[in-house]
Amino acid sequence: MAVQTGLGEPRGPWFISPQLDPDGRGWWDTPERDPGERRPRRLLAALAVVALSAVSGAVAGGVVAARDGAPGPAAASAAPVPAELVTAAEKTVPGVVSVLAGGTSAGSATGSGFAVDDQQHLITNDHILAKGGGGPVTVELPDGRRFAAEVVGREPRSDLAVLKVPAAAGLTPLPMAKPGATRVGESVLAVGSPLGLAGTVTAGIVSALDREVRLGNNRHRAVQTDASINPGNSGGPLVNARGEVVGVNTAIATIDGSGSIGIGFAIPIDQVQQTADTIIGKGG
Repeated sequence: MAVQTGLGEPRGPWFISPQLDPDGRGWWDTPERDPGERRPRRLLAALAVVALSAVSGAVAGGVVAARDGAPGPAAASAAPVPAELVTAAEKTVPGVVSVLAGGTSAGSATGSGFAVDDQQHLITNDHILAKGGGGPVTVELPDGRRFAAEVVGREPRSDLAVLKVPAAAGLTPLPMAKPGATRVGESVLAVGSPLGLAGTVTAGIVSALDREVRLGNNRHRAVQTDASINPGNSGGPLVNARGEVVGVNTAIATIDGSGSIGIGFAIPIDQVQQTADTIIGKGG
């Protein structure tokens, strides 16, 4: 898959839907064909889900700077933003961090994470740490401070990991939504560091629940949303209008690796809570 300028290199996992391919395998799985020669068998099967991790903040900053200087079409009138979403964003941003893993010859990746308790435990995606090649993990706070993070535990099967930073970080933990309370059509915000742009907030709705996706070699159910999420959002929270975390942003569907097309996936909060509790219970 070609590298897209300013988006970093798209990376797995892949999306599989029984409705798209009855034999349970997508066009990208075909073993008898060279990856560079694969082509979609049908239009819908061309939706590949990429994990939202590896993106260089420096590259992203350069792309944004270049675009800032170019004239563009006149901005359309913005729709009014519900007051509850503004409040939810204000509550959420202080608890969301940028995660930098690796930075060595073994590899590097950036993503997002968020605080879940007053012991400064953070939740993020395991694939960010995996791409980092097991190297050191650094967390950057909303105020620009950086702390070395301890990896408390990882659960590759669920693509979740728990980090811990010193008490001096003083991050505000985010509240969790009640399992089963999320509804299709409700407003949500995705918060994280897409393209290295820390503290980015985008809005959408819950498009579907229990959507089947494949993360690595494992099938999972996910919350689908049309909130704009891109490389670097991985590990960040998807929150409802009350500022409660309903899922962890993990993957998006793309066409030819071209970035967000309004189909994103988040690990449901019940799975997140269960996995985090298990990891924290074992590792402190």
